[in-house]
Amino acid sequence: MSSDLTERQAFLVLNALPNIGPITLNRLLDELGGDPRTILSTDRRRLEAVKGVGPVISATLGAWREKFDVAKEEETMAQSRADYIIGADADYPKLLKEISDPPIALYRKGRYDFSRPNIAIVGSRRTTLYGQATAKKIGAQLAQLGFCIVSGLARGIDTAAHEGALSVGGKTAAVLGTGLDIVYPPENLGLYRQIEEHGAVLSEFPFGRRADRQSFAMRNRIVAGMCEATVVIESDVDGGAMITARFAGEQGRLLFAVPGRIDQPTSAGCHQLIRDGATLLTSVDDLLSELNYLDGLRPSPIPEKPGTPAGTPANLTADEARVFACFAGGAMLTPDALAELTGLSAAQLSAVLMMLELKRAVAKRADGSFETRG
Repeated sequence: MSSDLTERQAFLVLNALPNIGPITLNRLLDELGGDPRTILSTDRRRLEAVKGVGPVISATLGAWREKFDVAKEEETMAQSRADYIIGADADYPKLLKEISDPPIALYRKGRYDFSRPNIAIVGSRRTTLYGQATAKKIGAQLAQLGFCIVSGLARGIDTAAHEGALSVGGKTAAVLGTGLDIVYPPENLGLYRQIEEHGAVLSEFPFGRRADRQSFAMRNRIVAGMCEATVVIESDVDGGAMITARFAGEQGRLLFAVPGRIDQPTSAGCHQLIRDGATLLTSVDDLLSELNYLDGLRPSPIPEKPGTPAGTPANLTADEARVFACFAGGAMLTPDALAELTGLSAAQLSAVLMMLELKRAVAKRADGSFETRG
């Protein structure tokens, strides 16, 4: 046994070695008793008796000291304020353990422990304003209900979903197809830091690992695998979100697709998913009814801040609270009436009402007026 390593260090080594996929790593752990140190010290003949292990993999395992510097990786993790969670840890996403090829460990920045049910929201990088608004709205509504929103930090739908969750003070997690030290796309650095502060950024890849076609597919299986349901909002028929959807189906997870315009290429993937059996999603109520939680098993909604008047939603800005207060007593008000009562400009009021709708505080009536959802 590699007595110079702790068990956690040995997991770190195995996860970083090239040419060994998660299926093979899990099979080796099962065959050799579950201790990663045993794998690193077992002779080549015994290793190659395990299905999927040939001379290349056994040679890689035997020469691990030449391929990976444990002390350097631990130093980088410490400098980056990252930690490392293995399957035995309470913080490891529970549903992820159930898939056929779970990562043996995950790098993590942020201390969110995945105690709430997770919902994935994924879609195209080349998205429309409709897609972005829908992703942000659904992300906000589900986060407000207590779900953690999981996505991939990519441009487009992923970004909007993360932003929606953060806009209501909810939890969100980003799963990367790179090492934690590589932010892609680079313009999402600010979002990356917000997610780290209010949720978690995850990767199964060591520091320095750059993205490639394989790494993004591996990332997508984690996004689907750690979530109770996956929602696809805008995707080409051959887009990356369709890979995530396929993983969700193979893993026995609920799969939802949001319909779009029939002449919009980025809606073609969603429409194909609906034809193939995915559940059409037009509101979060569609998802909640499918999940069919028993009382007490739903996540707890985000609690109201101390001192918030009874019946007032949490996380309202000053302008939002001022507008919401106008609905006291069950009033139904037009935008013109609200502008007169609050003194806000038409543009300001429009933005405030949109946010109140996202937070499910008010609803727009067929005649154009607004009322509270209570």
